[in-house]
Amino acid sequence: MKPAAVLPSHVIAVVKHHKDPIKALQIFNSVKNEQGFHHTLSTYTCMLHKLGFHGHFDAMEKLLLEMITIVDNTLLEPVYIRAMRNYGRKGKVQEAVDVFERMHFYNCQPTILSYNTLMNILVEYRYFDQAHKLYLRMKDKRRILPDVYTFTIRIKSFCKTKRPHAALRLLRNMPLQGCELNAVAYCTLIGGFYEENFHSEAYGLFDEMIRSGICPDVTTFNKLIHILCKKGHVQESEKLFNKVVKMGVSPNLYTVNIFIQGLCRKGALDEGIRLLDTATRENLRPDIVTYNTLICGLCKNYKVVEAESYLHKMVNEGLTPDGFTYNTIIDGFCKLGMIQNADRILSDANFKGFVADEFTYCSLINGLCEEGDINHAMDIFTEALGKGIKPSVILCNTLVKGLSRQGLILEALQVMNAMSDKGCSPDIWTYNIVINGLCKMGCVSDANTLVNDMISKGYLPDIFTFNTLIDGYCKLLKIENALELINVMFSHGVIPDVITYNSMLNGLCKAGKFEDVMETFKMMIENNCEPNLITYNITMESLCKARKLNEAVDLLEEISNKGLSLDSVCLGTLINGFSNNGDLDGAHKLFQKMQQKYNVSHTTATYNIMINAFCEKLNIQMAEKLFRDVACVPDSYTYRIMIEGFCQTGKIDSSYNFLLEAINIGFVPSLTTFGRVINCLCVEDRVHEAVNIIHLMVNKGVVPDIVNTIFEVDKREVAAPKIVVEDLLKKNNITYYAYELLYDGIRDKTRIEILLQKVRGPDGLKVVHIAAGAKHSALMTDKEAIMTWGWGEHGQLRLGDTNDQLNPQPVVLGREVLNKESKLNIYCGSGFTYAIR
Repeated sequence: MKPAAVLPSHVIAVVKHHKDPIKALQIFNSVKNEQGFHHTLSTYTCMLHKLGFHGHFDAMEKLLLEMITIVDNTLLEPVYIRAMRNYGRKGKVQEAVDVFERMHFYNCQPTILSYNTLMNILVEYRYFDQAHKLYLRMKDKRRILPDVYTFTIRIKSFCKTKRPHAALRLLRNMPLQGCELNAVAYCTLIGGFYEENFHSEAYGLFDEMIRSGICPDVTTFNKLIHILCKKGHVQESEKLFNKVVKMGVSPNLYTVNIFIQGLCRKGALDEGIRLLDTATRENLRPDIVTYNTLICGLCKNYKVVEAESYLHKMVNEGLTPDGFTYNTIIDGFCKLGMIQNADRILSDANFKGFVADEFTYCSLINGLCEEGDINHAMDIFTEALGKGIKPSVILCNTLVKGLSRQGLILEALQVMNAMSDKGCSPDIWTYNIVINGLCKMGCVSDANTLVNDMISKGYLPDIFTFNTLIDGYCKLLKIENALELINVMFSHGVIPDVITYNSMLNGLCKAGKFEDVMETFKMMIENNCEPNLITYNITMESLCKARKLNEAVDLLEEISNKGLSLDSVCLGTLINGFSNNGDLDGAHKLFQKMQQKYNVSHTTATYNIMINAFCEKLNIQMAEKLFRDVACVPDSYTYRIMIEGFCQTGKIDSSYNFLLEAINIGFVPSLTTFGRVINCLCVEDRVHEAVNIIHLMVNKGVVPDIVNTIFEVDKREVAAPKIVVEDLLKKNNITYYAYELLYDGIRDKTRIEILLQKVRGPDGLKVVHIAAGAKHSALMTDKEAIMTWGWGEHGQLRLGDTNDQLNPQPVVLGREVLNKESKLNIYCGSGFTYAIR
């Protein structure tokens, strides 16, 4: 019996189902040795597609050359088209073009299908000019006529180049060219309009498509709503969705995933969760993409604990979390500073087979550095390298950034210098991170030296490098150095941007060089650099400081005319300018017009500017009226200026009440504010209230550090008020007169509080008599034992010293008292104690 012959269908089945394309190729080649077997166009096509799909292009090209010598080349267009698509999928555009050009050489004439395939690849990768040239080349061949797909590709090209209206004209011309409109063409153009925010045109065109009886399939529709949801226009997507559902289009899981992604991006997490629940009820079983999308949205909105609950839910439903799932949650916990939770998730993931990758370690390092746990971060970095993670610029830069942000520049430099030894060289961002750290610490000269070192090693500074240095010099008011850097920028071909000019303007303004501010502002406009609101705010501040209020008002109108949205900072600066120049009426009028004329809401800061202005003019009634009318929550500064205003105008009750109110709300006033109110109270001999403030300070922890070194509670309670008073005097927050009153007042109050404390009775003894003096007491037991406690300054407790006692202490009686048989009595006076028989 002869063995069964190998058929081409057998070979195709084996190739399709084999997971390893190279092993499939080996089987493909070995079949050639079978007697009577010859590969066909079908077997070659299947094998070529397998190799191309998995990116084995060298093997694919070799097999393609072999096939050309065996199979009729006029039949090979589908093979070439598949090869072009496989190259296109991997971004190998030139290789796809080469395949197309090779068709002519091997006598395979491309049809409209080949032209469309290559045109689509060129448009996808934004080679628009080449795509247009290919279209013109196709038109020159009169036998090849464009079809609906050709026009759709051209519509996509116009939309990707932000010309949807030109694409619309092309759509209108399609029927005249004999092409029937379809849903793909419509949806491509509708998506283009939505991308450019022409919502009314897009919706009108969608409505036109539906009324024409053209309905997209779910795949085409998903591509359209993906554009909308990506931009956060979920409601618009829902409108379109309702229309296609009525025409019989059923959503699939990909539709649900797109909507959940859109809802998460706009922060509507509850709606995203409800949609997930609805999809489950509609028998659309969520997959790993669904859960990952929701988990990612929750983590980005800092709801990481809830994200973790969905991790457990997906596991319970039989899904296996992937690296994206674990990394997203680990990164979320790290950003919240919950490193222990991140470690717990990682341990659980490792147990289930997950291997930490570069992203995992970057998240952990970043989180630990933000928490200040640098040693642990360094250990994690070392652990990553020890576990086979290849040192990369991203991993090293994460550690360098973390060290720099903690001010550990020397350590950051050490890591950067060691990068080359680990097989990865620093890049421009590595240098920029350290340069930024140095500038923030005020070490701008060192940063400039590092820039020179960077240039000597072949790294050219970019706009971020220069802006960081210029801002650093300007903050140190080293304007000349900053100006020199601008010249260096031009020599390196780097054009100053709005951030560069803003840093210069801010430095000049802080240095009081108001004329130079205006010159720089004019130069910025001459160099076609468009000012932003920050630019105008700095210029406004400069004009106000230079007392050029008319020019500042003109600038305000210029900002408004340019279409920039005024903010409270800009208007607050001008209000402050009017106030500082003595025009309180002008400041108040502008304050009143903020919301009416400029549609800018008041903030606590603008109220503070106005209240402070009235307080400085001693118009405390107007200041208090503004405080009571404030539409925002007052802050500690608001209370401070109000308290100072009350003190300056002699309204002691109001200053005292405002201080108590501020403390009750949770603000802790400064020592200056406390001292101001205490001085006013002491001038009025209101020592009791002044002493209350001292005790409030103690209760709120507003005490010198030395108080916290007293570990015995009783002693700390007695000593703390005295230490606070001495500290206030030492720092010139209270007068010596106030100090003297407070010292006596605190001593008296402390004694009263001692006497009023609950006294602990003698254990196991029966008390039969108690006597009370002015500030001390005595008791007698049934065994005639006497005990005393309280104020002991005059020795009235008969304990052999003059100390005060909080609890009853036994008194040693003389024999003359003990030996008598008559009844013993005890008596206490203002400063004495008697035991009489």
